[in-house]
Amino acid sequence: MSTSEDTTAPAWTYLMDMDGVLVHEDALVPGADAFLSELRSNGTPFMVLTNNSIRTPRDLRARLLRTGLDIPEESIWTSALATATFLANQRPEGSAYVVGESGLTTALHDIGYVLTDRDPDYVVLGETRTYSFEAITTAIRLVERGARFIATNPDPTGPSLEGSLPATGAVAALITRATGREPYFVGKPNALMMRSALRAIGAHSATTVMIGDRMDTDIVAGLEAGLQTLLVLTGISTRTSVELYPYRPTRIIESVADLVGRTANPF
Repeated sequence: MSTSEDTTAPAWTYLMDMDGVLVHEDALVPGADAFLSELRSNGTPFMVLTNNSIRTPRDLRARLLRTGLDIPEESIWTSALATATFLANQRPEGSAYVVGESGLTTALHDIGYVLTDRDPDYVVLGETRTYSFEAITTAIRLVERGARFIATNPDPTGPSLEGSLPATGAVAALITRATGREPYFVGKPNALMMRSALRAIGAHSATTVMIGDRMDTDIVAGLEAGLQTLLVLTGISTRTSVELYPYRPTRIIESVADLVGRTANPF
């Protein structure tokens, strides 16, 4: 019997963050197009992950196309999709009061959820640029009455060209302070999001790489899901800040451009 199988390198699958890894706002990270082109030409399975729940995969595909990245909808996994998958498993065809935008409401509609403010099973908080006092007040009162509190991701702030914006984690803290109830966060760094993405593309953790720019979300989530991890220095974390954490990525690289020509063996 041939022993060639024993010496063959594993066929790697890739999960990767979007902002800070492939794009900065609406600008392409140099080399990201060549990296993704190589993955597609080699038939390498991959999934782009984002904690932002505002947009649907179709909307994100259109946004990425404008930067020069051609990524199919089925290769984009958002915290909204991960949240919907979680809720479909926990309570099929339930009901929810949603504070969020189309990325989240579409994902919940697609799993058969009814969106209502009348005794919902869940209050689901996602990202939005139009948080209203009325909506947050409604969410607080429903949580007080017994609705289970779910949030798509714990990020306290998000980036913009003008500076930081309050994000899901910050608004969740407001609701928690008012109700005394902590939400269950589905998105990164919860490894649940990584595992749901792996299932979506039929990948195995032992042969999957997570590429991210944040030690506190991308890298720790990858580690806890049992993945190999690559930290790129094109986003939030730096070589100096890495030393502040009690865990390390498998490898640190300058950017995904460093992986061009090496996707078959990134280590």
